Amino acid sequence: MAANIARGRALAGQGGFSYLLVLLMVAVAGVGLAALGTVWASARQNDDEAQLLHIGQQYRQAIRSYYLTAPAPQRRYPASLDDLLKDPRTPGLLRHLRRPWLDPVSGLALVPVPAADGGIMGVRSASTARPRKTAGFDAADAAFEALAELRGDKLAYSDWEFVYLPPGPGVRP
Repeated sequence: MAANIARGRALAGQGGFSYLLVLLMVAVAGVGLAALGTVWASARQNDDEAQLLHIGQQYRQAIRSYYLTAPAPQRRYPASLDDLLKDPRTPGLLRHLRRPWLDPVSGLALVPVPAADGGIMGVRSASTARPRKTAGFDAADAAFEALAELRGDKLAYSDWEFVYLPPGPGVRP
């Protein structure tokens, strides 16, 4: 009986070491998972930004197509974003945009940017979150880089306006 008690005490001393080892492994795994979560969140935000830039370009091209479809003296912006899905000015089915897109950053509908004539000249995100991308934009979105330099920490996705501006007189569209 005394031998069993002595052996039990010897094993009990080793149990504390194993417990500390398990706690250390759990802590290391937790730090690793936290780092992985940070990397995943950054990758997700980069992907959302790339999608927003692509979708914004699609809307800009659709508004350009709508604007240029009419003869020169009658050109105007669409009255609503639905006009890009089915152009009400034509008797047949003319689509400038295949489907309405949601804002990948906020998950909401894109916000129309009004034109001076009452139509819609572009779209923007509804999100007030800060974008990661501040440089390296395509030529069509080069103004976003200047805006990032101007506003710095106060820049939001809602500042990225994807608008179509018709060329001035004497310039071909």
